[in-house]
Amino acid sequence: MSKFMTLNLKQKLTDFLKTVFPETKFELLLFLLFLIVYGILGTAIALNYRIIFDDRIPWDAYFSFDNRAIVMTGGGFERHPLANYFFNWIREFAFLFSDGKKDETFRLVLAWCSNFVVSLSLIQIYKYLKNIITLPKKISLLILFFFAFFTTPILLSFTPETYTYTLFFLALFNYYVALKLRKEEKIPATALALAAVSIGGLTITNIVKVYIPVLFEKNIFRNWRKFGNLVLRVLISISVFVLLFLYRLDFKFLNFLNKSGAQYEKFSTPKVTPIWDMIASWFFGGNMLFSSFALRDYHNQKGFQYKALFMDVYSSWVSYVFVAAVLILVLWGFVKNFKNKFVQILMISFLVDIMIHCVLKFGLHTSYIYGGHFIFVVPLLLGWLFYGYKDSPKTLSFLFFTVSILFFYLIINNVFRMTEFFNFLEMYYR
Repeated sequence: MSKFMTLNLKQKLTDFLKTVFPETKFELLLFLLFLIVYGILGTAIALNYRIIFDDRIPWDAYFSFDNRAIVMTGGGFERHPLANYFFNWIREFAFLFSDGKKDETFRLVLAWCSNFVVSLSLIQIYKYLKNIITLPKKISLLILFFFAFFTTPILLSFTPETYTYTLFFLALFNYYVALKLRKEEKIPATALALAAVSIGGLTITNIVKVYIPVLFEKNIFRNWRKFGNLVLRVLISISVFVLLFLYRLDFKFLNFLNKSGAQYEKFSTPKVTPIWDMIASWFFGGNMLFSSFALRDYHNQKGFQYKALFMDVYSSWVSYVFVAAVLILVLWGFVKNFKNKFVQILMISFLVDIMIHCVLKFGLHTSYIYGGHFIFVVPLLLGWLFYGYKDSPKTLSFLFFTVSILFFYLIINNVFRMTEFFNFLEMYYR
């Protein structure tokens, strides 16, 4: 019996490693490519500029990221309930190389941790396109590199933030549950608990997305035993999450409710910018296509003055056309594959963020930083769009040409904007 259990554990560990990390030589090559390219970018920023981590700057140095606050404390417990445990490990890991100093070596390790995780996230996207949607390599690579040039992967590749790791955990979880559902297997309670702690622990609103896939398990609403088992698995995972969270709060749950209300008031206050433009330029567009930048004067409440960089709304009609074209393709992919449970899981997950940011307007004015929560849905739904026309060569050619044109514009725009970002660093963060 013990020998059987040992073999079973070894098999599960092997399957886990194959799921998380590159499985083939080509996937390893892709991973190393992203690691090198993003690594060059992150290394240059970490060694030459202090923007990734400056102990004097608590928040908002660039695009409203809270690097120092996240690295040092994990962020506020009301939004990031278990992030302190996670970032304690990352911070201590960086200190191992910097001898406890918050210097350029410290920044470099933080940047490379982000680089490693974002590169792994892209491998998860590729595996989904290849193994779940079963797209040809040519199409999978076009979609993958298209996504790799999005604003979100570029920024998160050197940014020590919760969104960086959320992107990876959500991409991995969606690939994992797709593998399970394709085999018509149930999602284990252990996997749900781990997902709740990692995904919901980094940002509490994302915990809803952990339980969306279980609704699509086979005959889950037709068999009362299966439904009862589902409820048990969900309750176990929620219990693990809640106990860890309450332990962090020292079991003072009212603190969470009071703080959450204050946070909602703070981050949902209407801004001067029209709502439609915030949605187009920041929620949808800002996570794909850089806009122009705006500078603001900030201070750390202790007398230190610094410049902060934010995204402005789009100033060119071409950018709005780009965003509209991508959204049309995404919605087209959803409608074309409406009855596909994998597509429904992705779209429901996407709708959670649309509800939070676009309807409730929480953080809509800086929604370009939340891309790690949802922007990975775009390449996956594009993949399902191509899948829907796998037997229509003319439509496939049209789609391939369209995405190629969008990709070309994306490269030109985002590379140009990154040069502006470096000019900002050169002026204020040497």
